[in-house]
Amino acid sequence: MTLPGFPEAAPMAGLGGGVLIGLAAALMLLGAGRIAGVSGIAARATGLSDSGMSRSSAWMFLVGLPLGAAIVAFASGGLEAQFADPIVLAIAGLLVGIGTRLGSGCTSGHGVCGVSRLSQRSVVATITFMIAGIATVAIMNSMGLEVLK
Repeated sequence: MTLPGFPEAAPMAGLGGGVLIGLAAALMLLGAGRIAGVSGIAARATGLSDSGMSRSSAWMFLVGLPLGAAIVAFASGGLEAQFADPIVLAIAGLLVGIGTRLGSGCTSGHGVCGVSRLSQRSVVATITFMIAGIATVAIMNSMGLEVLK
């Protein structure tokens, strides 16, 4: 089953991406003893946090995220990117940053790493993320701002 506007390969690509994210999180935990929470790594790279990996390692991790996506896009024939207005993106990024600080982590730290370690705090945070995401899509769709086309 596919969603309108999504290619047939989307479910397998999502599965493959999920497996790679899980593998990367496991390798980071087993190899470096660190949780692969992107907000914590970003805080370390920008100097907002003194704990965790070295700043240079944090920057390499952050640079590797879009670089890896670019390599996959290039290898698969490219992806058509659609972006919101830069002001909307800046506001959204600020709100996400505030939320990750208030929630003591982001979806990667809580949803991928915390839930797999059966952390009660992470389970609650992930459920909250999911409810907020579903509510946001429902509200946007009801306003005529269709999220899935």
